[in-house]
Amino acid sequence: MNRTLAALAGAILFASPALADFTLSDRYTDADGDLIADIPQNAADQIDPGTLIFAYTPVEDPAVYREAWADFLTYLEEQTGKRVQFFPVQSNAAQIEAMRAGRLHIAGFNTGSNPLAVACAGFRPFTIMAAEDGSFGYEMEIITYPGSGIESVEDLKGKELAFTSETSNSGFKAPSAILKSEYNLIAGEDFTPVFSGKHDNSILGVANKDYPAAAIANSVKQRMIERNVVTEDQLKVLYTSQTFPTTGYGVVYNLKPELQEKIKDAFFSFDWDGSSLQAEFQRNGEAQFIPITFKDDWAVIRQIDEANGVTYDCQ
Repeated sequence: MNRTLAALAGAILFASPALADFTLSDRYTDADGDLIADIPQNAADQIDPGTLIFAYTPVEDPAVYREAWADFLTYLEEQTGKRVQFFPVQSNAAQIEAMRAGRLHIAGFNTGSNPLAVACAGFRPFTIMAAEDGSFGYEMEIITYPGSGIESVEDLKGKELAFTSETSNSGFKAPSAILKSEYNLIAGEDFTPVFSGKHDNSILGVANKDYPAAAIANSVKQRMIERNVVTEDQLKVLYTSQTFPTTGYGVVYNLKPELQEKIKDAFFSFDWDGSSLQAEFQRNGEAQFIPITFKDDWAVIRQIDEANGVTYDCQ
């Protein structure tokens, strides 16, 4: 772990993972203290939709991921007895709003937007993709292109840096904290921040020399290299962070309890071997779904949010 993120995360080693200022919207309750919304006790407040809507975190080409998730969603239909529809989302904010409004039932939210989805949309994450040995995660990288004139992080001063969106951990929150605390570089003062909307856009922007530098998730970069969307020699890495949890998968809080259990069982019993999911995500070494908890596995992300002064205000 580098010294900056060690400092940011240090308190987690000695304190409860539940940061004191993390609270859910008053639409939800958390009687058991696990930091996620409780399932409503009253059956009248629970929902049992005929069609389940699934969304993966926003990406440059949703059609690629519609295909990647096809085998899993077919299996999910078999296990739940429900029709399952893939819903391509255009932004983290739109994905959170869709769940908050009741239009999204099952989702993968990216690392940085997980806390906001939990606090404001009643998201109940329970699993993450992992390798065969159970390891999981990705690193934030600050990248440039060869010949940009940027040889080190310090050289970003006076330049433009592409972020993805303000809800993204690796695309905004973590690099903002690192640049400020380790390099004394503050957005808007020492460099010019721009927002691309997605990691894919940032990576393509650097590869095509539209952006001089960008903060991105290296898991997305690796998949793009594997698909020949970009080549490794188009990009130069200036900084690599510690490992963070990647996309968290879960359900909206008010699905009927028995339906939530069927969905969980489908994730954990799905056979990756030969599937469209394996074909796409084995690029990162991912081979299974494993259980996680928001309280423990997202503690470092909440700590970074706290260092950035982030609050989970639900409009």
